[in-house]
Amino acid sequence: MTQSSVLSPQSSFATAPGKIILFGEHAVVYGRPAIAAPVTQVRATAVVEDSATPGVRLRAPDLGRDYWLEAAAEDDPFARAGRAVAEAAGRRLPDLVITVQSTIPIASGLGSGAAMAAAVIRALARHLGASHLAEDEQVSALTYEVEKLLHGTPSGIDNTVVAFERPVYFVRRQPQNLIETFQVATPLHLLVADTGQASATGLVVGDVRRQWQAEPARFEALFDGCGRVAEAARPAIEQGEVERLGRLMAENQAYLQEMTVSSPELERLIAAALAAGALGAKLSGAGRGGNMITLIRPEQEAAVREALLAAGARSVLATVLR
Repeated sequence: MTQSSVLSPQSSFATAPGKIILFGEHAVVYGRPAIAAPVTQVRATAVVEDSATPGVRLRAPDLGRDYWLEAAAEDDPFARAGRAVAEAAGRRLPDLVITVQSTIPIASGLGSGAAMAAAVIRALARHLGASHLAEDEQVSALTYEVEKLLHGTPSGIDNTVVAFERPVYFVRRQPQNLIETFQVATPLHLLVADTGQASATGLVVGDVRRQWQAEPARFEALFDGCGRVAEAARPAIEQGEVERLGRLMAENQAYLQEMTVSSPELERLIAAALAAGALGAKLSGAGRGGNMITLIRPEQEAAVREALLAAGARSVLATVLR
């Protein structure tokens, strides 16, 4: 069934993918490079429809939410997404129903909040005829404003990947972030395993900041190490050096362990993947729960998946970066 056969002319539609951080989480907040990529197998979808009922109705059935934007709190992320588009467009929102749904697991490091916000922002911008606000750069910037509500001091990488939907090399800096897309020489086969433990990104990022403030020299050295790994990983990806990437994942994981953002559940899955022959494995995202990623050869998928599930993974998602 095509999109046009589902939606009426008074409807607008947009989607955004999940994301994984391959290298550089946490250190990216402090100006070191990171590499992230979209996970297109899971997506958020937003539909904006004209309504005969006054007001803007927000529906998020996956979250059991159905409410009015006008009554929503200032820190409500979906309401903030709608208000951000209205402010940027310089106009009042008409009477609408905005519905957002997602197949991206929540609180797992796959960027579910950013993807849902990006989908709402792009669909609403299209519906208002504000095509410039539906462009990747503007969607990313507006999504970042929503991310600040969710995570306090976000790196900027989630909103970038879900808006541009391409692998990115990212450096947070002033006055403008460095965002470079790049080529993947050889398809990278990854499994993404969910620990089943929710990862509270804002809390973990805040705790790393407190540790950095207490021991700045030690944590600056850890961030430098992560930055060097990300810098080395980019040419390895561009040149198809998969075994080198596996070694770099192990090095990055060692730095994350020192930052205290790993967890027993993550370590158990990482060990299981490596024991089953994976080329590399590490946590992805904030840590202390959420997801881990493992780099495999295609023929290893079944064995590594089985090992991850046996080690307690709630689910295992396969993705290929091209």
